[in-house]
Amino acid sequence: MKIEQYKFDGEGMSKVYANDEWMVGIKNWKNANDIAGFTNLEKHNKTDELFVLLDGKCALVYATEEDGQFVFEKIHMEKNKVYNIPRGLWHNTITQKNTKLVLMEAADTSMGNSEVMELTKEQINEIKSIL
Repeated sequence: MKIEQYKFDGEGMSKVYANDEWMVGIKNWKNANDIAGFTNLEKHNKTDELFVLLDGKCALVYATEEDGQFVFEKIHMEKNKVYNIPRGLWHNTITQKNTKLVLMEAADTSMGNSEVMELTKEQINEIKSIL
């Protein structure tokens, strides 16, 4: 038996480890997570998702619905803290170049049990204004 090591330095996200119960990924900056490039939020309907900021800067943007309207909020992540995104919460990570995150979620999390919401230009501008 030996200790395994995993690394990902490319752009975007890569699952670096998975077993039958959970998955660990490394998520690096990519244009779709940059303040100039994001266009959507996602939610996972069956599982929470955990993030840890290792390097760089990241804002967790999330939305709740109140009276049929989306209310957008953000948390500026701090390095080495664990952030739990509860299942069913619309969210996205807005990062800057050289940002590196670790994410953990249930191994069976997929687009089959998740949703993506494309944002309107007005919603994108509203999110940008709170960042």
